[in-house]
This record gives sequence, C-alpha cells and structure tokens, in this order.
Amino acid sequence: MAIIKKKKIPFLIGKGLCNFLKNHNRYIDIPIHYSDLLRYENEIPLYDFNGEDTLWKTVFFSQSDMPSIYESLKQIYAILKASGNISVMKHLYIDRVDLCTYGNTQPFRVRVVNKINDNFDYFYIKNADASRVYGLELEDILSPNAVSYLVHQQTLIEEHIAGVPGDQFIRDYLGDNKLNKTRIGKEFVKFNERCFVRLLGDMHSSNFVIVLTPDFEETSYRIRAIDFDQQSYEGRKSIYMPQYFKQNNAIIQLGIESITPETVKQYQIEERSLIANRMKASKERVKELLETMKADTISSAENIAVLKKDLYLHYNSPKFLNCKNMGEILEASLGTL
Repeated sequence: MAIIKKKKIPFLIGKGLCNFLKNHNRYIDIPIHYSDLLRYENEIPLYDFNGEDTLWKTVFFSQSDMPSIYESLKQIYAILKASGNISVMKHLYIDRVDLCTYGNTQPFRVRVVNKINDNFDYFYIKNADASRVYGLELEDILSPNAVSYLVHQQTLIEEHIAGVPGDQFIRDYLGDNKLNKTRIGKEFVKFNERCFVRLLGDMHSSNFVIVLTPDFEETSYRIRAIDFDQQSYEGRKSIYMPQYFKQNNAIIQLGIESITPETVKQYQIEERSLIANRMKASKERVKELLETMKADTISSAENIAVLKKDLYLHYNSPKFLNCKNMGEILEASLGTL
C-alpha cells in the first residue's frame, strides 16, 4: 500500500526553469499575484448542493479593492483562454473567489460566469512550486491531454480540468449497470503506466478526475491527473503507481474482474508506445526540460537514493544507480520506453 508519510517540501521557481518557461511562452507578466489575493477581509464556508461543507471558503475583498482585483482576474482569464484578448471576455464577470484551506498550497479558485447564458468556468491561482510546474509540463507533453498554465515570479495560474472526481466516481458510478467495466479497467491500467513512466506520484482517487464521453454506442472514459505536486519527489516507486493506493481499490478490483493479466500487459505496452511517440514529436522540448530538471533541486538526497535503487531493481537496469538527481532518474525512466 502506498502511503506518503511526510508533507512535501515546496521548491521555488529557479532561473533555469524560468528560462525554460519563457522559451515556451509559459512565463507571462500578469496583473495580479497570489499574495494580492491574501488581502481578503472576510470568508464564509462553501457548501455543496447537498449542504455539506466542501472545506473551501468563499472570500470577500474590501469595496475599495474588489473592482480592481476582479478586473485583474478577468484579464488573467483572457490571457489563459484567449491570448490576452479582453474583447472576447466582455460578457464575462467574476462570480466569486474561493480558498482551499486544507491543501498544502492553499490555492484560490476563481469562478468566471457568462452573463448571457450563465455558463461558467474556473481557474486557479497558486503559489508556484517547481515540482508542480514540471508535472504540468510533462502532462502536456507526454499525456493525451493538453494543459494550459502560466507562471510569473512565484505565482502559478492553472486552468480547471473538468471531470468527475475519482472518489465521487467510485461512490456514484461504479454501481451503475450500464458502466463498461472493461473500458474503465483499461483506462486505469494506461493511467497507471503513464504515471509510473513519467514519475507522477500521489495519484489516489482525490487527485484525478474521470472524463466521460458518450459515443453513439458506448461511453468512453479517460482518467486525468489534477494534482502535480508530487512530480519526481518521493523515494518509493509505489508512490508513482496508482494501483498501490487503497483509495483506488474499487477501480482496481473492477479491473481484476474484467481484464486478464495478458490484456493488462498489452495495454501497458500500448501506453508506453504512445508515450514514446509523443516524446519523438516533442524531442527538443523534452530534451530541454530534462536538462533543466537535471540542473534543478526538486527532491531530497534520501528520496533520490531510495528511488534509483527501487527502479534499478524494478527494471534490472544499472543505469539508475548512476543517477545523481531526479532529473536523471526521470531521463532514465523515459529511456526504458
């Protein structure tokens, strides 16, 4: 069973990572930063449709601060979604700003609403952590999912990743007779393989969502990570394998019942091939990112020592033992494809 025993240490955005982000148009000047949102004056608990406390709090700013803060948030949304073209955002307004009080980074979530049709969207403002930024970039390159995010100084802006939270899916969907167990099992195997190869940890059911797409005959499923704080940080290899988190046991059991070991192996090979193809398509970008990671500090010496030994035993490959940092370990892991 995978259990994280210690709180993760955040790492600041260094010069090397900053240069990488600038080279790829991720580092952009923004009108408001995380620290500015800490000037809120009041807060109230945010409840869901069932009247249960979400552990988020809606925050309120002073009457003198609110107009400029909300206008700045609207500009950030325009930068994130429309390359800064504020004219296409004239029908939007900021409905509320929520603060997550239980997470490590305590992010702000901004709700944006279209006044014409009441359609809404979210984005997040967080204290930047280098591990998370590396995780977002690797998700954009190596997964089937595009990710939109921006960084300026030590503030991180992230788009909202829509989907049914994994724990809610397990609670509300797994008992549905129409659920295609084979498709869910297949997607979890592929998700598990993606996380392990690119060393994204802590993927228990609260840290991923499941996107359901109805087709003319069946519904397809895709599991998407939504938390990237544990990118290439922990030491034990089990932390990078969602199959070892007890919160995911219900999906794992479903897969055991519907997929044979031979089929699991086939799906693993397929996913590794897809990752390899994505790497080839972004060869220079991957190389630049890995060089940046190798020159950066994003974990402890203890975690590095444990992980390279675990992966050496897993792959029976001595090249892991020569790794000096997490960037080199990730490079070696991707080299197994």
